[in-house]
Amino acid sequence: MIDKIKKNYLLLIFSFLLIYFLYNAFGGERGLISNNIKKSKLDTLKSDKSTLVKEIKELKLKNSLLKDNLDLDYIEILIRDKFIFGKRGENIYIIKYNENKTPRKN
Repeated sequence: MIDKIKKNYLLLIFSFLLIYFLYNAFGGERGLISNNIKKSKLDTLKSDKSTLVKEIKELKLKNSLLKDNLDLDYIEILIRDKFIFGKRGENIYIIKYNENKTPRKN
């Protein structure tokens, strides 16, 4: 038994090294599978970042309209939206959208 191991010593070492490198190439920390998982996480984080940046810009704009220089038009828009407030002789229509219903397909 020991004689067979001594004769195939290089073959045995080569086979273990090959298995080790193949395992790490596909399933290791920097392997092919984990690389694909990390790429998908990166894509979702980039899309989340872009939506958050847009939201921050909108909030900064709204904040700047309510700071030192009061924009009366914007305040009127806020009052109309939040308190459903209108002028005399003006008709206000509230359209409610039911999210639970699915639109009909013809």
